[in-house]
Amino acid sequence: MTDLTPDLSNELTADTLPMAFAQLQLSAPLARAVAEMGYESMTPIQAQAIPVVLQGRDVMGAAQTGTGKTAAFALPLLQRMLKHENASTSPARHPVRALVLLPTRELADQVAEQVRLYGKYTNLRSTVVFGGIDMKPQTAELKKGVEVLVATPGRLLDHIEAKNCVLNQVEYVVLDEADRMLDIGFLPDLQRILSYLPKQRTTLLFSATFSPEIKRLANSYLQDPVTIEVARSNATASTVEQHFYSVGDDDKRHALHQILKQRELKQAFVFVNSKLGCARLARSLEREGLKTTALHGDKSQDERLKALESFKTGEVDLLVCTDVAARGLDIKDVPAVFNFDIPFHAEDYVHRIGRTGRAGAAGLAVNFVSKSDARLIAEIEKLLKTKIELEAIEFEEDLPDIRKQGHINDGRRLYKQESETSGRDAYVARAPREPRSDYKPRARAAAPADPFFDKPYEPSLPPEAAPPWEAAAARPGVRTISGNIRSKRKVAALFTPV
Repeated sequence: MTDLTPDLSNELTADTLPMAFAQLQLSAPLARAVAEMGYESMTPIQAQAIPVVLQGRDVMGAAQTGTGKTAAFALPLLQRMLKHENASTSPARHPVRALVLLPTRELADQVAEQVRLYGKYTNLRSTVVFGGIDMKPQTAELKKGVEVLVATPGRLLDHIEAKNCVLNQVEYVVLDEADRMLDIGFLPDLQRILSYLPKQRTTLLFSATFSPEIKRLANSYLQDPVTIEVARSNATASTVEQHFYSVGDDDKRHALHQILKQRELKQAFVFVNSKLGCARLARSLEREGLKTTALHGDKSQDERLKALESFKTGEVDLLVCTDVAARGLDIKDVPAVFNFDIPFHAEDYVHRIGRTGRAGAAGLAVNFVSKSDARLIAEIEKLLKTKIELEAIEFEEDLPDIRKQGHINDGRRLYKQESETSGRDAYVARAPREPRSDYKPRARAAAPADPFFDKPYEPSLPPEAAPPWEAAAARPGVRTISGNIRSKRKVAALFTPV
């Protein structure tokens, strides 16, 4: 193995020259898997982090999302574990040796799949555990014995308390997307999990951004770490074309339709700030003829995985989502990201637009800015250290709106019937029947409006402007009481000044 430098320093910031995976001299099983996956040249984070991890050093790595952080920690850890591989089939002889912690179910599932592909020709066992699904299948896998465990913090603690897994022989721990784990209040869970681990271990911390909180976490749990930064902190990818359009809240859907048509975009992420806004917008766009699915925290795990899979396979064109999809999801060749809502936190802007322009490809980031977003834009300007110029947008045609068309089309009534090709409901037109001569129309009450679509989209309030219980929920680490209005009044009373 070629060392990164003869005298390894504790801070590496300059990008290295392109380096081939063949230079790493990986073991035959790993080299075969990497070749099958088409890996040739390493990304900057891989070229700098892999040699360091192979030396057994702790790492604090910062890189833009989509630059290959998973391979940067997974490949060297698997390489080191193979040196002491245990051929026994006894579960007791397959303790957890490497633990990878991530903030969301989707990220955990994605990283676990990558680890499985890297280690497919080895005897190292791996599995993933996360919430939202039954624990029994996960427990069965853990009882068989696994050496690489990918997990979300909450579900891992469930398994620890149920004595389904023991972490006293962990040699390597990875905290991926560490800033996100702190944002959503996982610090107490992380501290509990780390307390179960041996003090003598290799700890790797990866994040797209390094906040003061992240640095304090690193100082507490990493030993003499090597800091690796391959891009300016909080930078956006240079391959992403960014536009900020001044658009009223009522014109955002019209603007979305027009840009999709003008740019001939096949697929895109559409980010909103709230779960309710996500559901409403997805349903509205679907009714307007766009193949759309929604991804947010109120979806079950099965629904979330199906939504991601349908987007990956091209069954749907638009993935309308909250920030649950802003971190680390690796879906190749997505040409565009729309920020239907400007994010409340400037750091989330970097993560959102990182869904496009991945691995050096060109991407497009379109941001719809309303009058109430001035403060949020100023925070993004401060983070990116650049001035944002708002652009005007001229609408070329009326927004298609199925709800405004009703059920009348050129004098013919629309009837719903099952499509012979897709199996879905389709609307077909039939000529109206001639009324009978003795027919007297009967007065009918108007059909009640669907309150869900009375206002198909409403912008989210920032946390400080929301009702007390919602503002509390927006703060990291705060859990609120869900239930009837009486419960909400009790919670509101807690925040009422005396």
